Amino acid sequence: MKISLIGSGNVATVLGRKMQEAGHQILQVFSPNEKHASKLAGLFNCGYASSWKNIESNADIYMIAIADDALQQIDKNLSLHHKLVVHTAGSVSKSVLKNVSTNYGVIYPLQSLRKEIQELPKINFLVDGNTEDDLTLIEDFVKTFGDKVEKANDDERLKLHVAAVIVSNFSNHLYALAEKYCIDEKVDFNLLLPLIAETATRLQYGSAAKMQTGPAVRNDTETIQKHLEALHEYPSLQKLFDAITKSIRDYYGEFE
Repeated sequence: MKISLIGSGNVATVLGRKMQEAGHQILQVFSPNEKHASKLAGLFNCGYASSWKNIESNADIYMIAIADDALQQIDKNLSLHHKLVVHTAGSVSKSVLKNVSTNYGVIYPLQSLRKEIQELPKINFLVDGNTEDDLTLIEDFVKTFGDKVEKANDDERLKLHVAAVIVSNFSNHLYALAEKYCIDEKVDFNLLLPLIAETATRLQYGSAAKMQTGPAVRNDTETIQKHLEALHEYPSLQKLFDAITKSIRDYYGEFE
């Protein structure tokens, strides 16, 4: 397949690499920032454009990987008639493309993507299309480079995007807070890395609810109080620590 990438950020870079490794051709990269478009085009050894009017018309699939707010305005800049057009957003309806082309859908990578990564990660994909034929074409295409491909409508994709934010973005923010706390208190955050890896890995073997450990699930009030006192100089972190502790207690209280 010949692909036109509209966007030059993390998602466009990683998915472009995945598609190219699977034998597909990146025909062109578009970005309104010419420097960004040129740089990514260099990676894929393809053409680039920084003006909407210069987007090639002979690609098989046009993949739009841009910010959600920009995606809402895409039909003001792009008209591709009957070409197959997809976006990559988790929480934006496929219908945002209905005025761009008669054939459209979604290829949403359920993964945290960074263009700097050297080794491409495993990526599960959620796909959708505005017709059964388009959905079949999109699904078959993504199966050539995706690790797992599932059909998901707008509502299902939104719910999984919410869950993805919780397990990835929220978790990473907690890592950042813990890292800063360790730096401020002059203890080694890196000692926690095996624990972080183990906590994530064990989810392959059972429900997260059954894997919960720690003082909150044990209702160990003495240890919890010590922890809160240790955070007295970090009121924001102390407040968050207390709220999550209460959430764990409330959750497991349902099973008592």
